[in-house]
Amino acid sequence: MSVLTGRDDHLRRRRFVNRVMELLAWLAAALAVAILGIVIFSVAKKGLSQLNLDLFTKPLQLYGTGPQGLANAFVGSLIIVGIATAMALPVGILIAIYVNEYAHGAVRNSVRLTLDVLAGVPAIVIGFFVFELIVVGHQQSGYAAGFALAVLMLPLVSRSTMEVLALVPDSLREAALGVGAPRWRTTLGVVLPQTIGGVLTGAVLAVARVAGETAPLLFTSSLVASGMQYNPAKPLLTVPLAIYELTDSDNPSDYARAWAGALVLILFILFVSLTARWLATRSRRKIQRAGR
Repeated sequence: MSVLTGRDDHLRRRRFVNRVMELLAWLAAALAVAILGIVIFSVAKKGLSQLNLDLFTKPLQLYGTGPQGLANAFVGSLIIVGIATAMALPVGILIAIYVNEYAHGAVRNSVRLTLDVLAGVPAIVIGFFVFELIVVGHQQSGYAAGFALAVLMLPLVSRSTMEVLALVPDSLREAALGVGAPRWRTTLGVVLPQTIGGVLTGAVLAVARVAGETAPLLFTSSLVASGMQYNPAKPLLTVPLAIYELTDSDNPSDYARAWAGALVLILFILFVSLTARWLATRSRRKIQRAGR
């Protein structure tokens, strides 16, 4: 009888602890959602007054007069992030393919450790490195800024691609190799098509990661001219840099425009994150169907 009573007490304690931990986990998740909601509400409240057509069609001129917006900042951000994606995506995918499909033992672990360390390097350090490597002796440019952001994107693209490549069943590789297909054709024709969604997910998350970076751009693309600029060989204004500049202004409308730019940036990152979630779910289902 005492043994059964002790087991019941132990079971009740375990259930109680389990419920407490579930409650703590729920509270932590609710806190994260609440913080995001407060941030979005605060930014929207302060920036909605400047969220109009001029914001997307008029360029920012810090010392100009008349209607102004952030059109040149949006264009500059799109160009620089596009350059960074074009640099980081193919290199990151090739690194992931080598590590997951060809490398073994110490080489694989070394490359993964290198990517993890690179992912943890502060953005301002990357910006200063690119400044010393490219800008010194030349000039600031959209290309230099794109390269700095590409360095930040590279480990994210590589690690996410590695994870999705590891999900592809080995039976698909063995079937292709069994009919005489070489290893490179198996990788390109069988493995990669199953992971397109996951690769795009990593790329989209990397874009969201660098879209709001300011520190590398201060070293590589901050000496911008007024008005619209499309040439990446010259410094380009970006949304984070425009927000940084507008916060130094004494004009209240500039503050509101900075909040409006921050709102657009947050909404863009939110959209990109939701897109990445959808692509990840779709890719996971595709790989699961292929493995059956």
